[in-house]
Amino acid sequence: PAPHTDAMAQGRGSAAQGLALGLLLVCLLVGSDVAAAATYNVDWSFGADSWSKGKNFRAGDVLVFSYDPSVHNVVAVDAGGYSGCRESGTKYSSGNDRITLGRGTSYFICSFSGHCGAGMKMAVTAS
Repeated sequence: PAPHTDAMAQGRGSAAQGLALGLLLVCLLVGSDVAAAATYNVDWSFGADSWSKGKNFRAGDVLVFSYDPSVHNVVAVDAGGYSGCRESGTKYSSGNDRITLGRGTSYFICSFSGHCGAGMKMAVTAS
């Protein structure tokens, strides 16, 4: 009976080690997603949309909008608000706004009179 018990104990040990290794791997993969999140300092000015061109954004990345709040703001809008320069969402006005991107396209405008129409708007697509 002793060899049979040892073999079973070894089998349980191997399964436990495999489970622990699997959990470690999952933790590393989840951790790598968090570690891969990037922070971008947005050039929040007229013609801001060109700033985002050619960049590869991921869900979880953070955009930092730095500006003078007495003359600008940032409004997260929908596609219609972006194309029509209509304030339709959350307004940020601290002058140092940190916005975490979700998956898909996020749209931002400055709602100060004439600013969006003069190009102070941006669309950012995150994978």
